[in-house]
Amino acid sequence: MPIRSGDRLPPEDAAFLYLETQEMPLHIGSVSVLDGKIGFEEYVEFISSKLPLIRRYRQRLVTPPFHLGHPIWQDDPDFDIRNHIHHAHLKRGTMAELQRLAGQIFGQVMDRNKPLWDLTLVDGLGEGQCAFISRVHHCLVDGVSGVGIINVMLSPTREAEPAPTPEPFQAEPLPGPGESMLDALATSFFDSVQRILSAQMAVVNVAETLISEQVLSGWSQFAQLAPELVAPVERLPFNQKVRGPRKVAWTEFPISDVSAIRKALGGTLNDVVLTALTIAVRRYAELHGQSMKNRLLRLMVPVNLRRDEKHHGFGNRVSAMPVNVPLDIDHPAELLKAVRERTEAMKRAHVADLVQLSSAWMAVTPVPLQAMLGTLADAITVPPFNMVCTNVPGPQYPLYLLGREMLTFHPYVPIGGEMGVNCAIQSYNGKLYFGLTADSAAAPDVRRLNEFLEEAFGELRQAAGVLEPQRETAVPQTTDEKEVRFELAGPTGGLRQRLGS
Repeated sequence: MPIRSGDRLPPEDAAFLYLETQEMPLHIGSVSVLDGKIGFEEYVEFISSKLPLIRRYRQRLVTPPFHLGHPIWQDDPDFDIRNHIHHAHLKRGTMAELQRLAGQIFGQVMDRNKPLWDLTLVDGLGEGQCAFISRVHHCLVDGVSGVGIINVMLSPTREAEPAPTPEPFQAEPLPGPGESMLDALATSFFDSVQRILSAQMAVVNVAETLISEQVLSGWSQFAQLAPELVAPVERLPFNQKVRGPRKVAWTEFPISDVSAIRKALGGTLNDVVLTALTIAVRRYAELHGQSMKNRLLRLMVPVNLRRDEKHHGFGNRVSAMPVNVPLDIDHPAELLKAVRERTEAMKRAHVADLVQLSSAWMAVTPVPLQAMLGTLADAITVPPFNMVCTNVPGPQYPLYLLGREMLTFHPYVPIGGEMGVNCAIQSYNGKLYFGLTADSAAAPDVRRLNEFLEEAFGELRQAAGVLEPQRETAVPQTTDEKEVRFELAGPTGGLRQRLGS
């Protein structure tokens, strides 16, 4: 059976398979609370009816012998939806118990012999509520990919449509080892040539961008920051080898509050977010006895590379922007100014384009060498960043699942290496939902970091003269909201949205 064009993983997606270890599961996800209960069998039937819309969710990965090519997606002949939809009940029904359950689920590596996604329906929450926990492997989607199980199971209206009868699924047979090897040999040469040509074209495109007058005018500002970017990262308390179970902590803020701070103090909405996170990290490090004098927080900020609707499907289309933020600036307004200057310098110098260019040339290396990424990454003794901070856009109106409103949308971002804490932000229905992921050994008190984050926003509100929380309603599509809809993007469960520029 010939392998259909487009079924083979591109290098940027396959990298998440190669980097994954038992200590570093590389799936993304979310936890959402609903305003009513859902029966488990009703839930299974409903999800079954939606699977024909996303064939990839009934496919598994097949790796060619000797890693002669990247893995390919093939129909799973043993597909059983009950391997992917689970049921859990909370004894106490508290948010802390839901967080513990989510940490346990997110800390487990997915079975690569099955399609790489699952859902867990959780009942027993107080006030007659339930929740669902979503996981999907990072090789399948990034935070803003527009196709996924969450997209098709949520609706903008409360009226619950009856689930249609699931269509019969007939899996195509898996290729044998010989056929898989021959196909890998046949396609690897052409893929390599295409990748080389693409990388060469990327060099030309980036060069044209970098020599533009606007970019050249910003290089002097970037040059002043360059020594910081090449200096070794100084470890913070949570920069330890990730080995233990996962812990999660959540908080949320009205977008209107963040917008009011931005208008009063300057910068973008994402600058406000990075400032609050920096304040929280400084307090947490000081709590653990570290001096912040002349210290920097090095953040890895994923940046969306999609520029039009055709790139809203499966796969990863992100780059990374390093942002170094001083940790010894006490005044919130001054810190926000420093954050704004540094993010502007990175953007004007098109650093994310340079990072993407290096990734394009790495993709030209032979696949067997790329498959060794996990071993090579594990040998790195100094973390390249202190933490990841990713911000994913979402719709600013309520969504519903079988007639139950989704009240919260807490994102999950993986951790690994020596980044024992990472942060994800998801905007939804007038709020920014923050999700902290922590290694239980590297940051057992991650809730303190969460508390410091809440205090940081209080200080920014006070510095901006925004003393009372703003009204928590859905935000209209204003200029500020376009900033929320896209500036940073990366690993968390995304929803189908048209992205602003």
